[in-house]
Amino acid sequence: MNKLNVEVSKFLDGLNHPLRDEIENLRHIITNATNGLTENIKWNGPNYCYNDNDRITMKIQPPKQIQLIFHRGAKKQEQPEDRIIQSKSKLLLWKENDRAIITFKNRFEIEKAKADLSSIVNEWILRAK
Repeated sequence: MNKLNVEVSKFLDGLNHPLRDEIENLRHIITNATNGLTENIKWNGPNYCYNDNDRITMKIQPPKQIQLIFHRGAKKQEQPEDRIIQSKSKLLLWKENDRAIITFKNRFEIEKAKADLSSIVNEWILRAK
């Protein structure tokens, strides 16, 4: 079953982004990591929601890298005492206890991180509320 949103694909088709293959790879990893995610556009990039709540946004501009922003939505919320997830992965750069970023510059970094990324996405969706 294809979980990718057709409107997101059309949006990306119009960008002629130099990292389009990497974006597509990340789209597949994210949507296959856990059930119940929906894909849309937010901040001019693919965005992933769970129960209609924004959880992961892909920052694709400037086109030199791709960042995955893990968050709990647009509105600032009270900070949890501890980080949302307890991942030991070195991929995550924590900005606050409920917000982290992963940066990729090429397909090799994505392939190397694929298993960790799937695990992070799954855990984030389960724990971010």
